[in-house]
Amino acid sequence: MKPKMENNIKSRLYELDSRKLRHVLPDRPGVYLFKDLQGNPIYVGKAKSLKKRVLSYFINRKNGTALPTKTAVMMEKANSVEFIITSTEQEAFLLESNLIKKFIPQYNIILRDDKQYLCLRVGIKEPYPRVSIVRRIKKDGALYFGPFPSANSVRSTYKFIGRVFKLRKCKTVSLPRNKRPCLNFQMDRCFGPCVNSVSETDYMRIVQHVKLFLEGRNRELLDQLRRDMADAAAQLDFEHAANIRNQIRALERTTEHQHMVSPRMEDQDIIGLAKKESICQVVILLVRNGCMVGSRNYTFRRDGFTDSDVIEAVLKQYYPDSGFIPKEILISHRVEGVGSISEWLSGLAGRKVVIHMPIRGEKVKLIKMARTNAENLLMGHMKLQNEDLMDSVKSVLRLRRLPRRIEGVDISNFRGDMAVGAVVAFVDGRPYKQGYRNYRIREIDGIDDYGMMAELIKMRISKGNPPDLFLVDGGKGHLSAVKRVLDEHPFPEPPEIVSIAKSDARGEERYDKIYMPDRKNPLKLRPGHPVLLFLMKIRDEAHRRAISYHRMLKQKDIRKSRLDLISGIGPKRKRLLLRYFKDIYSISKASTDDLTKVPGISQSLARNIVAFFMRS
Repeated sequence: MKPKMENNIKSRLYELDSRKLRHVLPDRPGVYLFKDLQGNPIYVGKAKSLKKRVLSYFINRKNGTALPTKTAVMMEKANSVEFIITSTEQEAFLLESNLIKKFIPQYNIILRDDKQYLCLRVGIKEPYPRVSIVRRIKKDGALYFGPFPSANSVRSTYKFIGRVFKLRKCKTVSLPRNKRPCLNFQMDRCFGPCVNSVSETDYMRIVQHVKLFLEGRNRELLDQLRRDMADAAAQLDFEHAANIRNQIRALERTTEHQHMVSPRMEDQDIIGLAKKESICQVVILLVRNGCMVGSRNYTFRRDGFTDSDVIEAVLKQYYPDSGFIPKEILISHRVEGVGSISEWLSGLAGRKVVIHMPIRGEKVKLIKMARTNAENLLMGHMKLQNEDLMDSVKSVLRLRRLPRRIEGVDISNFRGDMAVGAVVAFVDGRPYKQGYRNYRIREIDGIDDYGMMAELIKMRISKGNPPDLFLVDGGKGHLSAVKRVLDEHPFPEPPEIVSIAKSDARGEERYDKIYMPDRKNPLKLRPGHPVLLFLMKIRDEAHRRAISYHRMLKQKDIRKSRLDLISGIGPKRKRLLLRYFKDIYSISKASTDDLTKVPGISQSLARNIVAFFMRS
C-alpha cells in the first residue's frame, strides 16, 4: 500500500528546539528527517509515535545517559527536523524506505549493490507464458524470481528450464500463429503452442511446474510429476510418460546438490551478521522447502551502527524488493519493534510472516551456520582489502575527512558549440547512478573551458548536498576555476577538490598528473597505484557521460535541423522515416521508390525529399 501524499501526509519543518518540538510533534506514526544547515537530509527514521521518538534524541528517557557516539555526532550536524505524518505504521515503513533510497542520508545504513542483479520473469498474465531474464522487477502481474548474484547461475537455470520444461522461447508478448513450427519445436525444446500442438490447460500445468521449481519446492514438484507419469502410463500414453520420466531424472540430478537443513520442509531465510573493525558483513541464507538453495551477501562500513541497527536495515530494505518473502525469518541479533516489521512484511507477502531470534534448538544451528558464512566472507574481504580504498584516497590526497561521496565532473563541446557538462557520483567507492546528472552550458559563448567548468560547478552546488570531494577532469587551470566558485559559496564543511590530467603524449610525461590546491607541482603516482586507478575510473566515467550527452544532443539537433525543413514532414512522418532508414544519411541517399515504401510517404512527398537533399 503506497501512502497518498496529497491526502493523508502532512509535512512540517522545525528548528531543533526541544521545548517547541514538545508542543508541535504529534503522538502519531510517521517519518522524521534530520537536516543540516543547507537543508539536506542526514538521517531518515520511522516512528510509531513521532513525539516520543524525536524527543528521545534530546534526552534519554530511561536513565538520562548520553547519546551513542554516532547519534551525538549526527545531532551536532543537524539543524532542523521535518516530520511527515502517515495514517498507519505500515505506511511509515514504506515511506521511510523510499526516502532513504532517494536521499542516501549520511547516517542511515544503505543496503546497496553497484549492479543490477539478474532475475527470472514468468509472465503468467500472458497467453502461453514464457520465462525470460530481466534486470528490473516491475509491477506488471508477472512472477519474478531472484535476484541472482551470479549471472552464470541464472543463465544455466534458464537453459535448464528451456531444456526440461520446454516452454516457448519466442519473445513476443502475444502468441504468434505460425503455419510451420519453429526450430526449437523441431529440436524438441518447445511444445510449439504457435501451431496448436499443446492445449492451454496442459501448458499452464507446465508453467506451474516451473513455478514450483523456481520457488525451490523440488520435492513437491517431483511428487506431482511422479503422479502425472503414473497417470500417463495408466492411459497407455507411454511417450508422454517417458517425457515426464526424463524431467524427473533431470530434477533429481539437480536436487542431489541441495543441502537439506530442515526436515519440516520449511521456507526460511536466516540472517547472520559478522563484524570486524569498521566493516560489517551480512549473509542471508535462503532455505526453500527445507533445502538450502542460495544466499545473499552484503558488505558495508559500520560507522557506529549497532548490530540491531544493521539487522533492522536489512529487514526493511531487502524484502520489499526481494520478489519472495518466506514464512519464517531467523535473525542473529535482536531487533527493537520486530513485531511491527513482521506485520508490515506480512502485508507485503499477503500471509503471515514470522521474524524471531532463536535461543535454543535446531534453529540456533542455522543461525550459527549463517554467522559462520558471514565471518568467512568477511575474512576474505579483509584479506583482499588490507588497506581500505577510501582511507588510501584520504591519505594520499591529504584530505580533511573520509571522501564517502566523490563526484567526477567534465565538460564536452565542439569548438565551443553546444557545450554540456556531466556529473557522476561514487558512494563508498562504487558508482551511484542515481547521482548522475547532465547539464547544458548556457552562459559561456565560444571556447572557454575554464568558464564552462565554473558554470557547471555553480549549477551543481545550487542543487545542494555537495559531495565530500569533487574530482575535476583537467589541469591546474580547471582546478583554479572550480576553487574560485567554491570559495564564493560558504559551506559548514566545504567540499574538497582535486583535478586529474592525462599525461602529455608529445612530451616526456608518462603518467597522469593529480593537481591539488595549495600545491605547486602535480602529484605523480606510480602506474597501478590503487588510488590512481580509482581516480582514473571516476574521470573516465565522467568523460564518457559528457561525451554521450553531447552526442545525443548533436544527433537530436541534426535530426531537427534537416528533416523539419522539408514541407510535409511532421513529427509522425519523421519518426517513420528514421525508424525505417535508421539515420539521416540513409534518408538523404534513398531513391523515390525507396522512400515510398515507408507508410505515409506519397510519391509527390518522396520527390520533395529527394529534391531537398539534392539541393542541400
